Amino acid sequence: MGKSLIGTCELCRRTEVKLTVHHLVPKEMGGTFLSTAYLCIPCHKQIHALYMNEELAVRLNTLEDLRRDANISGYIKWIRKQPSSKMIKTKKSKDRKRKKGSR
Repeated sequence: MGKSLIGTCELCRRTEVKLTVHHLVPKEMGGTFLSTAYLCIPCHKQIHALYMNEELAVRLNTLEDLRRDANISGYIKWIRKQPSSKMIKTKKSKDRKRKKGSR
């Protein structure tokens, strides 16, 4: 996840959180020099727990697409209510576990 700073998460919009750089198209899928977003660590981890890089590259490569997706929209509503100091535990989705195991 690389370097971090303190600011506002571009996905959940919580303030005063530690931020990381999220490649909207994963680097492994050709996104090294494409758009990035500053996300809080819990949002960044949750995205990668829910989605494979292929899906992020093709279907969820903008913040708007991520916010509209049913799998993460509920999480965003929930995380907005959490204090920035709270440690959030991230769990992989059942679908993500199944996809990874079927390779």
